[in-house]
Amino acid sequence: MTARGWFLFSLMGVIWGVPYLMIKVAVDEVSPSTVVFARCAVGAVLLLPLAIRQGGLWLTIRTHWRPMLAFACIEIMGPWFTLTDAERHLSSSTAGLLIAGVPIVGVVAARCFGDTEHLGARRVTGLLIGLAGVGVLTVPHLTGGDARSLAEVLLTVIGYATAPLIAARRLKDVPTLQLIAPCLTLATLVYAPAAAATWPTSAPSTNALLSLLALGVLCTAVAFVAFLELIKEVGPTRSTVITYVNPAVAVAAGALFLNEPFTATIAVSFALILTGSVLATLASPPKASTAPTPVRPARQWLRRGPASAQVPRPERDEAGAR
Repeated sequence: MTARGWFLFSLMGVIWGVPYLMIKVAVDEVSPSTVVFARCAVGAVLLLPLAIRQGGLWLTIRTHWRPMLAFACIEIMGPWFTLTDAERHLSSSTAGLLIAGVPIVGVVAARCFGDTEHLGARRVTGLLIGLAGVGVLTVPHLTGGDARSLAEVLLTVIGYATAPLIAARRLKDVPTLQLIAPCLTLATLVYAPAAAATWPTSAPSTNALLSLLALGVLCTAVAFVAFLELIKEVGPTRSTVITYVNPAVAVAAGALFLNEPFTATIAVSFALILTGSVLATLASPPKASTAPTPVRPARQWLRRGPASAQVPRPERDEAGAR
């Protein structure tokens, strides 16, 4: 990987590892609807002009509006609200670790969408290990309001795992900016009434406002552009490895800035979820070809002979004799 590739990889590992911290700070002072609205509005303001400048945006929307609408609902409007609402009761590190299960659910979702690739013992083992890690993390929270929050994070995970399948199957020819900008704009319009109805009566603190701004600028607008450049630099497969870095950043940020405890349970679940995700998403090794090497028929070889043995026939004279 080039130096530019490593820079983009490190940048994405941090940018998509800190939203959980920022959401936790913001949601303590403003409603989940306001958090989602602010994040989408800032991202749309920054990305929509770039998407329009590319040209063909309106044609893209008219042609692909159905899968784009599904992508917006499953990737942005639903998961961003459920994740934000869940962090009113869960720590940012717990939310970040649970989101690390997205690759595991993605494997299952791909099978449900008709993926015929053989899972194999290694990937099945990864699924089981990852699910065990999720169980270790969630069992202590299955009481009171935490149970609802865990269900919301589960819905978020399902959305994050399913939306890329829609993008890969129905939106693969749509440029990233022309996909993300309209989706963010739509989400902004959808959440505007709820945000207005729940707007805080007093001005949020500086930390909350900075968190909302950073969610929109860094974790939405800059993140999508940087991820696009990372894909161009290292390819789509290697770029998804950031999924294994983000939870570590989320746990570290929660411990450093919010004094969230780093317990033995978190450490064990962290190791199990990431190990399971890596095993479950590894590509199956290619099968060795068993097809026999084609052999030139013996009769044809005897008739023509090897190339080195072929000599030109002497030309006949006018009488036809050699």
